[in-house]
Formats: sequence, C-alpha cells, structure tokens
Amino acid sequence: MTAVDPAQTGPIRAVEENVNAIKSWDRAAQLKLSRLERLSDKITSAAASSVSLVAHAMWFSGWIAINTGWLPILAPFDPFPFPLLAMTTSLEAIFVALFVLASQNRLARQSDLRANLDLQIGLLVEREMTAVLCLLNDIGKHLNVETDVATDQISDLIKKTDVKALADRVDPQS
Repeated sequence: MTAVDPAQTGPIRAVEENVNAIKSWDRAAQLKLSRLERLSDKITSAAASSVSLVAHAMWFSGWIAINTGWLPILAPFDPFPFPLLAMTTSLEAIFVALFVLASQNRLARQSDLRANLDLQIGLLVEREMTAVLCLLNDIGKHLNVETDVATDQISDLIKKTDVKALADRVDPQS
C-alpha cells in the first residue's frame, strides 16, 4: 500500500466538502419553493429562451401577414393598427413581468442569505486569525524569535474587530 500525501488530498477534500455543502444547501432551497415560485421560475426561463423569441417572431409575423391581407386564404380579423394584438401582447408582457419580478425577488432573498452566510464565515475567520496571531505572538516572545513584522502592526492585528464600528465606517448613514 502506498502512502497518500496529505498535502495533495487535504485541499481537494476540503473543496469537495464545500462544493457538496453548497449543492446540498441549493437542493434544500429548491425543495422549499412553493408551486407558484416553481411555476414563476419555469415561465421566466421559458420566456427568456430562444424558442420563445422565435415563436413570438413567427406569431407577430403571421398575425401581421393575416391582418394586412398578405395571406388571402384567411380573412383579416384585427385590421391595422392591430388593437387585439396590442392588447394581447400587453397582457402577456404584464404577466411575464410579474413572474420575472417574483423570480428576481426570490433570487434576491437567496443572494441576501448567501451574503449573510459569507459575512458570518468571514467574521469567524477573522476571530480565528486573531487567535492564531495571538498564539504566534506568544510563541515568538517565548522563543525570542526575531521578526520583520513591527510590534505595533501585530498589536493592531491582535485587537478584536469591532464589527459595529467597522460597519459604521463602511456605511456612515447606518
């Protein structure tokens, strides 16, 4: 049996774990969707497809061809300026816009959750790094290790981050 180098498998395993966790979270979010949210996503996806574009181009072309008399086998039923076509497309646009807005609202909520999770992870990493810096500083002092890093730099980094003060600096109106 050959030995496995942990340096080669560690990061790969961590990445796989992260990818699987994200996939699991996405699946859970999909399972929580209501029927209306799923319908909204399907309609939005269908409306944005090239099939929809081609179908609408054919529909408008056919409608105009029939109602301008270019196709003599069918009698015009919506003469120029095509009020029935205008009303139909307006109604379709209203409903598609509502479905798109519903999908965008859901995606915005999901994005906010991801941003919140990212912030929480970032804050945990900051606390962990502060603890690591404190530990390294203590070890360096104990062993009398010479370093290129200035004492005031380490002192600044070791301080606990005041998240509220930092948020106030980023957004002074809060």
